[in-house]
Amino acid sequence: MSIKSFLIGSPIETIKEKHERLSRKMGLAVFSSDPLSSVAYGTEEIMFALMAGGAALLSYTLPIAVAIVILVAIVATSYFQTVHAYSSGGGAYIVAKDNLGVLPGLIAGSALLIDYVLTVTVSVAAGIAAITSAFPATRDHAVAMCIASILFITIINLRGVRESGKVFSLPVYIFIGSLLVLIAASLTKSFTFPHLEYHEVAGTAANIFPVFIILKAFASGCATLTGIEAISNGVRAFKAPEAKNAGITLVWMAFTLAVLTIGIAYFANYYGILPNPDETVVSQLARTVFSKGIVYYIIQFATMLVLILAANTSFADFPRLSSIMANDRYLPRQLSNRGDKLVFSNGILILGFLSVLLLVLFRGDTHSLIPLYAVGVFTAFTLSQAGMVRHWMREKGKGWRKSAVINGAGCITTGVVLVIIAVEKFTHGAWIVLIAIPVLVFLTRKVHRHYLSVAEQLSVEKCIARVQEFKHHSVIIPVSGVQQAVINAIQYGKVLSDDVVALYVCLDEMETARIKQKWDRHCMGIQLIIFDSPYRSIKEPLMEYIDEVKSIHPDGVITVVLPEFVPSRWWHHLLHNQTALFIKGLLLFKKGVVSTSVPFHLIK
Repeated sequence: MSIKSFLIGSPIETIKEKHERLSRKMGLAVFSSDPLSSVAYGTEEIMFALMAGGAALLSYTLPIAVAIVILVAIVATSYFQTVHAYSSGGGAYIVAKDNLGVLPGLIAGSALLIDYVLTVTVSVAAGIAAITSAFPATRDHAVAMCIASILFITIINLRGVRESGKVFSLPVYIFIGSLLVLIAASLTKSFTFPHLEYHEVAGTAANIFPVFIILKAFASGCATLTGIEAISNGVRAFKAPEAKNAGITLVWMAFTLAVLTIGIAYFANYYGILPNPDETVVSQLARTVFSKGIVYYIIQFATMLVLILAANTSFADFPRLSSIMANDRYLPRQLSNRGDKLVFSNGILILGFLSVLLLVLFRGDTHSLIPLYAVGVFTAFTLSQAGMVRHWMREKGKGWRKSAVINGAGCITTGVVLVIIAVEKFTHGAWIVLIAIPVLVFLTRKVHRHYLSVAEQLSVEKCIARVQEFKHHSVIIPVSGVQQAVINAIQYGKVLSDDVVALYVCLDEMETARIKQKWDRHCMGIQLIIFDSPYRSIKEPLMEYIDEVKSIHPDGVITVVLPEFVPSRWWHHLLHNQTALFIKGLLLFKKGVVSTSVPFHLIK
């Protein structure tokens, strides 16, 4: 408890939940760090894809960036409407489920959950890549640095929403400020620095039809849009009025993202920067403009921080979305429980574990992870906008036609982009996500069927119909010797029933003889039944005797009373057998058998 208190702080009362909500400035840092941070690698991914057709195609970087910004405007406008129409949060999952049906809702929810895991891995890997670009000697430790970063973000999020907002606000605003300075300095230097043209290099794949390469570059750059839906999922995290504050934060985020994306893409082209697996595009641009001075290192450090902290968008939304789906009984109920700091701790821990696992599998390589990215989020975008069109057509409130047109345009646009991404990225790893989404949908439906079955079987009406009156009560006490814990268990057993026996499994004949001598003196006339076990197993004799008693009293109940002594120190448990725990595990699945422990607490 002291370690837990040190790591995540003191518990917060439920009544103080409203005081833990976010202002617009904090909300921008918590929910927008993912899309804003994608500026650091979005342009780079476009340029890497274009290089497949030769350096001359790099001149398309800016037009593609402009197309992505237009897409950002369409999606942000659509989600602005979603925020106000569904101010309770839930985003694509709730919108699709309410308007299109359960299956589309589960597809949207599953796609987002997968994408949130990928967001953490890509963001952290890209953040560490910014550091390894500035300090090449650290490349061999990239995976370890990624894992340490995820652990840090996990702990901060376990400390509460406001705590994470306070920690992450400053780095996000430093990043925005440093990139604005970089763009301004790039503009100033451009007055005296000639524009560098890209020229074809002999031997490149110039014969490849450029349209496909441009589409592939566009698909890669669409990773910039991941995280835009986060605000619509977390509306309830904002201070009142929740929908208004969330909507304004969404507009701030979209405008900032547009400015930074266009600025980086334009000046990367202007200064003739080429994509390099060992140095990021932002690093090359900053080095070109500032050389390797203090400003360069501030930009790299700020980029590293915001990319790592961009994972916080997922840590804010994955637990919220999983809690909503858990409340609907499509995910384990434990995900709907709030922890000591009023956050969904189980969701945070699961996200941290899955992200570390994925980073280790892909060795922290951003370019290997990017192809898996964006498929899930554009699936959710498309279903959400289609759901909103259905919502406006059903509600038909004031201005519903205009709203339906906006969401319809968003649905068509994101649907086309989804097809482009799925086709262009399929062989590069997108197939994994396209398989993972239906698998997760299948599992959520299985979970739901289980909960429905449990609810039906536990209903009061069913219970009354199946109530059973026990005609006999047998008490069995497994013992390992004669000591105070056993005496306590015998006293308890005699209170429960007149039919009490003790069961001892003989593993050593000399020890058995000593126990027989003590038994009659101390054990209050309770019968001791001794079984031989040639293979030194406790399980078989106990289960056989229980079956024998059940055959004699088929309408009875059996209580197995387990004597347990409880050490005073936690580490003392490591020095003793956990036989009682083992027996309880066995009996849990035995019908008509109850197990109970009688603890004897040790002082030292």
